[in-house]
Amino acid sequence: MRLAIPSQLRLSAAAALLAGVLTGAVASHAVVGAEEATATIDNFTFAPARLTVKAGTTVTWRNEDDIPHTVTASSRLFKSKALDTDDSFSFTFTAPGTYEYFCSLHPRMTGTVVVEP
Repeated sequence: MRLAIPSQLRLSAAAALLAGVLTGAVASHAVVGAEEATATIDNFTFAPARLTVKAGTTVTWRNEDDIPHTVTASSRLFKSKALDTDDSFSFTFTAPGTYEYFCSLHPRMTGTVVVEP
């Protein structure tokens, strides 16, 4: 025996299914666009020394050294406070380009973030 389903009910169910798919697609796109990358500070070095990321990525530097360090953009775009052991600093790179940075307490410590579109 086959049940008769009114055409309006079938249309409403299809519309609800489509709305759910579209909502899920939008939500998953927002999550996919949010990226993160990490760099460590240890033994007077930034690792990796050159980090390549996509625009919109948040980079977090974590000090694993036993003395304070900073993360300071050569262009002055960003600057952390002095980071003690286990402290971290994050910055979101929104525009493509090459961003050089250094430790203002130990200027020979340098690194680069390359941001691709």
